[in-house]
Amino acid sequence: MTGTIITIGDELLIGQVINTNQAFIAEQLNGVGVYVTSMVTVGDNESDILAAFHEAAIHADVVCVTGGLGPTHDDITKTVVCKFFYTELVMNEDVLATVRALMNRRNIPWLPSAEAQAMVPRSCTVLPNSVGTAPGMMFRHTRHGKKGYFVVLPGVPAEMKQIMTEHFLPLLAKGQKGNVVRHLTLKTTGIPESLLAQKIGDVASVTGTDGTMTLAFLPGPRGTRLRVTVRESDAARADEKLAAAGAVLQAKAGAFIYSSGSEDLEELVGILLRQKKLKIAVAESCTGGYLAHRITNVSGASDYFMRGYVTYSNEAKIDELGVPAVLIETHGAVSSEVAAAMAAGARETAKVDIAIATTGIAGPTGGTLQKPVGLLYVGFADEKSTTTRKFNLGGDRMIFKERASQAALDLLRKVLLGIEF
Repeated sequence: MTGTIITIGDELLIGQVINTNQAFIAEQLNGVGVYVTSMVTVGDNESDILAAFHEAAIHADVVCVTGGLGPTHDDITKTVVCKFFYTELVMNEDVLATVRALMNRRNIPWLPSAEAQAMVPRSCTVLPNSVGTAPGMMFRHTRHGKKGYFVVLPGVPAEMKQIMTEHFLPLLAKGQKGNVVRHLTLKTTGIPESLLAQKIGDVASVTGTDGTMTLAFLPGPRGTRLRVTVRESDAARADEKLAAAGAVLQAKAGAFIYSSGSEDLEELVGILLRQKKLKIAVAESCTGGYLAHRITNVSGASDYFMRGYVTYSNEAKIDELGVPAVLIETHGAVSSEVAAAMAAGARETAKVDIAIATTGIAGPTGGTLQKPVGLLYVGFADEKSTTTRKFNLGGDRMIFKERASQAALDLLRKVLLGIEF
């Protein structure tokens, strides 16, 4: 089965609200075997909404609509739904009782607009909303010669998720036997998308040629995700194909792949540090504390993260980490020598097993021909040795920080796993 997601609201079109509903609904539909082929966002305009409904009903087996179910004048979705299905709004006593109970619990005085929330299209199946006032509405229909599901949900994410997961998905899953969609996502870092594609080579070597699998490259500041999607009639067969595709990608991309699950690099590094019972400190210049921020975003990071130094100025590097002033004078603050001294100084000062350091040029100013914007040195120190690695990352200031923190974490990952870098 195929699906279309329609989100409604002027606030989405002007960028005032980030559209998180689309991503959640798409993930949930895929989980029950509905392959989402399109997403559409329209404003609070009747003709635009109707056009989107007609287009979706022509092409999709499942249409999910969110937004425009509130009590104010610009919430017109229910009215447009009635026009689309040639029906009328009627009072639903169950919904009315739910709305009254909710408002009593919250000590909100009864208003005529609240009663309007209990008005639903006569021909719909009501999907209860336990966390808000606007119910979901589902239609089983035949439009444009196509049988399908048409569900209308509130735009408030918490309300949409509750109705979607507790009511609509179970109904949908019952009719989805023999239709399976599965995904496998491998996260890579430290290699540009173009070089990764070159390493993987012929896509058919991963997906086969029967048309049931696809491979997508999804680049971002932290690396490229490889997403394999399989559509099969049997779950076991789908999982078997995904496992085979994953093995091929692992063989081709090797150490550039750091995760086949949802964990980020800082989570993986945390697992390794805890397993090896190592304590770490970080010393940062160009990343300004962002590396420590990422490491400490992981629950339980206090098991291994001991201290972070943001030594942005030369004086801070000298005073807090003991970097020799002569190194900065001779090589500059952005140099392999200073990165190594920062890492060694952080390890000694914090009295930890290992330390990692960053120094670079985030831009947009400060670059030279010899040291351009985007230049990064990462230093690493343990009880045996101190080493550094040079990167040329480019990007604007925030993208540079993302890439720089990722590069430092990836270097740490490789050290902990014994991978040559």
